[in-house]
Amino acid sequence: MPTGKKKFSIVVPIYFNSLNIPTTVPRLQNLQELFPNFELEFIFIDDGSKDNSLDLLLQFKQSDPRIKIIKLSKNFGSMSAIQAGLHHVTGDCVGIISADLQDPPELFVDMVASWAKGNKVILATRSDREESLSQKVFANSYYFFMDKLALKGYPPGGFDFVLLDKQIVEELNQINEKNTNIMSLIFWLGHDRDSVTYVRQERKLGKSRWTLSKKIKLFVDSFVSFSYAPIRFISVVGFITAFLSFLYGIIVIINAITGVTSLQGWTTIVALVTFLLGLIMIILGIIGEYLWRILDESRKRPSFIIDEIFD
Repeated sequence: MPTGKKKFSIVVPIYFNSLNIPTTVPRLQNLQELFPNFELEFIFIDDGSKDNSLDLLLQFKQSDPRIKIIKLSKNFGSMSAIQAGLHHVTGDCVGIISADLQDPPELFVDMVASWAKGNKVILATRSDREESLSQKVFANSYYFFMDKLALKGYPPGGFDFVLLDKQIVEELNQINEKNTNIMSLIFWLGHDRDSVTYVRQERKLGKSRWTLSKKIKLFVDSFVSFSYAPIRFISVVGFITAFLSFLYGIIVIINAITGVTSLQGWTTIVALVTFLLGLIMIILGIIGEYLWRILDESRKRPSFIIDEIFD
């Protein structure tokens, strides 16, 4: 029966989170006390976990019909898992949060209050992180370059904890890009945004599966998807290299004709050839990243495959 209440959906990607789930799910369920005028809906996406994450979620679902579980056929990555969740939400507003509780769910109170005022995108941006120095350096560097080279005005602390109006969710579901960053897509849409700040907390349970290789892939995906800087870099470097090579050739010819200096031996030639070959390989690698993504998009394969839905 319709209740007349607004519905608030929360999307949570799950990947090897068996240690977190017994704490995370009750903490999310307790949000109901903070939202008496909302119906809550919890969408958990099992992104190919090989531990007992799915079994734990199914146990919670037995006593809570608000929980919906989407099991993907394999590990597609957190961004694809979030996309899968967004395709199955029914809420008037939708929150996205990780399962490790580094982002406090209670912050949704301020975010929903901002949404109620008419804001369609509310970002929870990080003022600081309770993480190691290396993690801070990588994250801050990534967001710095995103701001300078890809999406102007991108929050310096970044975000992956967000609240969206259902209109934004519908727009994201129409895009269906692969090899992208869903958070950058949200920012790229350009709607007026509000933000709340918080300190990202230290992970208490479990080991992060956010490996260096995944971070590098996200870095490359973000810049290939949202910036022409890599291609512009190739053009500038190509022009500078061609100009210097031409200039060097003129100097060598003049010196040879005038006899100012004798022709140098193989050392200079080998050094130049090695440098230019390395430069060419870098350029081919950058072009290859673009070509691979064009090929991947042209094949029209889905970003995720759903194995089963527990509704």
